[in-house]
Amino acid sequence: MSKKAAFIGLGVMGYPMAGYLQKAGYDVTVYNRTASKAEKWSAEYGGNFAVTPREAAVDADIVMACVGNDDDLRSVVLGEDGAFAGMASGTLFVDHTTASAEVATELAQIGKEAGVGFVDAPVSGGQAGAENGVLTVMCGGEQSDFDRAAVAIDAYSQACMRMGEVGAGQLAKMVNQICIAGVVQGLSEGIHFAQKAGLDAEKVIEVISKGAAQSWQMENRYKSMIKGDFDFGFAVDWMRKDLGICLSTANQIGASLPNTAVVDQYYGDVQQMGGGRMDTSSLITRLRKLSD
Repeated sequence: MSKKAAFIGLGVMGYPMAGYLQKAGYDVTVYNRTASKAEKWSAEYGGNFAVTPREAAVDADIVMACVGNDDDLRSVVLGEDGAFAGMASGTLFVDHTTASAEVATELAQIGKEAGVGFVDAPVSGGQAGAENGVLTVMCGGEQSDFDRAAVAIDAYSQACMRMGEVGAGQLAKMVNQICIAGVVQGLSEGIHFAQKAGLDAEKVIEVISKGAAQSWQMENRYKSMIKGDFDFGFAVDWMRKDLGICLSTANQIGASLPNTAVVDQYYGDVQQMGGGRMDTSSLITRLRKLSD
């Protein structure tokens, strides 16, 4: 496979991911709904930009996407201006969007009919992970397609694993979001309790983070949570989108997610407080408001 690639979607994740792909030696053409972002990326990294997903995908051996949700994904993949329309038989589409397993299966089948391979490959690690090129990637797809995708994904990841057939990557990402929701709520309650008890919250977290309570969220979010700084990171709006997918899928497969359902409602409260664009660690603001 040659090193000609396309990357669709230049948000806070896709922008640096596409940059790492270009730095790794790929000839990258990007597409973004807001064209000025694509032009900026091209000027910064030296790659090309296109005015439609189809144009970006023409002659590319591998096409990556990282957009907002199922409908966004369909809009850049399907139709006469979609990526599939520009892809040749034998090429590969890798989707980094956090979306449903259903849309992955749907697009994989459409791609298969055109001879295009498909890998669903949602990522974890947030904006910082993308900017530092150390994302964790969970993949679903045929082994041969995964093997091809993993070579490119290595440019911006520290871990990449095949979880099973198409859709399995999205299901694994749901597990990731379910776990994060519970951890952030627990951390919020812990910090809130420490402050109400008159403890030095930073000292408390410094010591308990060396024990069984340690987590990525604790290590990376406790200082900003204590300060009340949430103007960064993974937005509450996007977390609610992800948890909605988790809860819908849980209903379909008969899985009980009582804690996830409650935390999703708590994130809804944060949205009502005007915090939709704040980092997910802003759950603590709800507790502070309740105790005022």
